[in-house]
Amino acid sequence: MTKGLIIVDVQNDYFSGGAMELVGMEDAASQCRKLLDAFRTAQLPVFHIQHLSTHPGAGFFVPDTPGCEIHDSLQPFAGEAHITKHYPSAFRETDLQRLLQMSDIDELVICGAMSHMCIDTTVRAAFDLGYRCHLLADACATRDLEFNGRTVSAADVQGAFMAALSMPFAQVSSTQEYLASTST
Repeated sequence: MTKGLIIVDVQNDYFSGGAMELVGMEDAASQCRKLLDAFRTAQLPVFHIQHLSTHPGAGFFVPDTPGCEIHDSLQPFAGEAHITKHYPSAFRETDLQRLLQMSDIDELVICGAMSHMCIDTTVRAAFDLGYRCHLLADACATRDLEFNGRTVSAADVQGAFMAALSMPFAQVSSTQEYLASTST
């Protein structure tokens, strides 16, 4: 058995000037890049997830727009899996599970965006499918949310979701901690 890296939705619309700008997306993408480089060096499988909205009137990740494209800093190499999804979970109605099984993967390293949406649902689905999950908090980004007339800051959203996922769904750490603790 082996491990695989899943990079979720690091797409242009989440960056500065995009249709759904996230807090700290540039920093998160930089940490994703460190993970990507480590996995490529170790010749371990990488799975790039790209969300394309099929909802009428969608405001971001609209097909055939620059905003839906995977960010230049994390472009897939030939031979790396590129999976398109239309729902928050990277597993729902995609080939991800089949590709992971074909690669004999039992351990996942997960990073990307948005922490409170696609990261949350993907990590929970992976756990339910029996995968051992590592979630890299500094390689994920989110945004401010509104609830009951109150703004919940992106930092609080990030902290709440990382805390909620830390037991039992994933081992949550920083990219540096993860890379220091493993050969990848």
